[in-house]
Amino acid sequence: MVKKRALIKIIILFFILIIMAYFNITYGLHLFEKSSDIDKTILLNLRLPRAVLAILAGGSLSICGAALQGVFRNSLVEPYTLGVSGGAAVGVAVALSLSLNKIFGVFSLISAGFLGAILVLLLLYVIAIKNYKLDIKTLLLIGVMISFISSSILMLILAVSNTQNLHGIIFWMMGSLSNAQNNLNIALGCITLFGLLIFYFFANKLNALQFGYEKGATLGVNVEQVIKITVILSSLLTAASVSVTGIIGFIGLIIPHIMRKLFYNDFRILFIASFLGGAIFLMLSDFIASKIIYPNELPVGVVTGILGGIFFIYIFRKEKRA
Repeated sequence: MVKKRALIKIIILFFILIIMAYFNITYGLHLFEKSSDIDKTILLNLRLPRAVLAILAGGSLSICGAALQGVFRNSLVEPYTLGVSGGAAVGVAVALSLSLNKIFGVFSLISAGFLGAILVLLLLYVIAIKNYKLDIKTLLLIGVMISFISSSILMLILAVSNTQNLHGIIFWMMGSLSNAQNNLNIALGCITLFGLLIFYFFANKLNALQFGYEKGATLGVNVEQVIKITVILSSLLTAASVSVTGIIGFIGLIIPHIMRKLFYNDFRILFIASFLGGAIFLMLSDFIASKIIYPNELPVGVVTGILGGIFFIYIFRKEKRA
């Protein structure tokens, strides 16, 4: 009965995503009556890649949040807690301050962001390893410290950048889907699909860890291996998303929290639900960001921050009263 209800909810989420995507892509266009080449160009070259990027980035950040919250058994952990996004932000900021995007194009920013994230991940891993074992408390503490250090380095880069580069860095830091391109979406889609499949393979092991690390070990789970793979995979997926979209906060924190309330703690279902929920939330946020001050556009990270923050306070107060 529980699985049947979960399946119905998954189907409802899927249809909501389809409706949201259709609305986002076709809003304001005349596709069936008096359609013009301009409308078709906007649809295929701008709206469709942007919607696909929203689905991939939102879904990817959300399943990373679900996996990390599960493996650390802490609902306040999210992909950005480990400092990977800070490393990506520093990488992109350095590339923008050196104007590499004007020489090598947008791929230079994405490569720089991904490189920054990988360096942080390696640093995190080396420091958190103690006697060939992963120290979870050290991992989280170092991750938070790296986030603070990254923020300080970003401010340093902002302070020494010229006006033109300064605007680009600040806009990227606030998160945006304006870099959406079909080739980028294909690459991000392959990475996201790979991550989702690996996470799904570990779903039962994550389910076992919900009873505690010791209980999970008695059930045959290699706890340290699951933690390592989850951290590395989450960091890579987050790095890939952040490198394309900039920093878009709260999705990895809020959406898994909501989906856990709707679908319980079965990670076989939670991963799929989190992916759909994250995609819907980012698409809704992007629509609001692009329309609320039209013809100008807000960075989508601003909207996710406001909506996510308000929703988090609401959930926190509701749980405290209960």
